[in-house]
Amino acid sequence: MPIITSPNERKIRAGFPLIRFLQSYVPIQLAQWALKRSMANVQLDANVRRESTLADGVPCEWLIPESHSKDRVLLYLHGGGFVYGLTPQHLRMVAYLARKMGARALMVDYRLAPDHPFPAALDDCVSAYRWLLNQGIQPECIAVAGDSAGGNLTITTVMSLRNSADPLPAAAACLSPVGDLTNKDIPPDGFKDPMLPHKAVKFYNRAYVGQNDPHDPLISPVYGDWQKLPAMMFHAGEDEILREDTVRMASLAKNAGVQVQLEIYPRMWHVWQLFLDLPQAIQSLDSIAAFLVAHIELVRSQLNPG
Repeated sequence: MPIITSPNERKIRAGFPLIRFLQSYVPIQLAQWALKRSMANVQLDANVRRESTLADGVPCEWLIPESHSKDRVLLYLHGGGFVYGLTPQHLRMVAYLARKMGARALMVDYRLAPDHPFPAALDDCVSAYRWLLNQGIQPECIAVAGDSAGGNLTITTVMSLRNSADPLPAAAACLSPVGDLTNKDIPPDGFKDPMLPHKAVKFYNRAYVGQNDPHDPLISPVYGDWQKLPAMMFHAGEDEILREDTVRMASLAKNAGVQVQLEIYPRMWHVWQLFLDLPQAIQSLDSIAAFLVAHIELVRSQLNPG
C-alpha cells in the first residue's frame, strides 16, 4: 500500500538536499553570521512578546504569551550541532510550545563551538537555570526542553544540577537528542540520515568535544548516572540517525527509575517539529506541552498538598 504524504511534507522533503549541502560546505563562521542576521526581524504571533535579557551574563530570549501562568516557565535549549545559534524556526516553534503550555519560555543563546567547546554551552545552560531560581521562580514550576544538541544539553543540565545538589525542575523533554558523541565515525549499517550528513555530524562532534574525553557523561550522557532525574519525555523520528540514541537514553532513564515517555514518529526526520505546517509537528509539540504541564502541576501538588 503506498504511503500517503501531505503536500507540505513533500515540499519539506524536497528541500533536504539543500539542507545537507549547506551543513557540509558552508563555512561555519558564515553560517553563524547569517543566522544571527536572520534573527533580527523574526515575526511571531501578535499574542507572543519577545524580550532579550541577560541571565547572569548569558544572553537569552524571553517568549511571553499574552495568556500565561506566572508560575510556569519553560527553559528551552536550542539545537544546531553545538555550532549553530538560535534560528527563526526555533523561535516560532518555542513560541507555539509556550502558548500551548501557558508558560513563559526562556531560550538560552549559549556559547557555540568550535570557538567555545565543552563545557561552555553546558555552563551557560546551568547558569540560566540558576538565574531563574534567583528570580524567585520555584524549581517545581520549571520544565526544561531542547532539540538535538539542545536535547543533549537538557539531559546534561539536569545531570549537572543533580550532581551539584541543586533543586531540579519538574520535568524535561528531549526532541531528537544527541546521546553519544563517541560512536559517530561510521553510520550504522550504511544508514543515511535524510537531513544530517555524516561529514557535518563528525564536525559537530569534534567541535564540541574539543580536547575533552567524549566518554565524559556530561558530553555523552549515555555513559552517565540516570538516577534521581525528573520525569522525561523523548521524541524521535523513525527515519533519523539519532533514533538509536533516543531509544537508548529512554531505556537508561527508565531502568534507573525515572518516569519516561518515549514516542517514535513514523517517517519523520531529525527535529521535524521545526516545521509547524506539518501535522506531525503539531502532534508532537502538543504531546510535549501536555506532558510538561502535567508534571509541573503534579510536582507542585505533591509539594503543596491541599
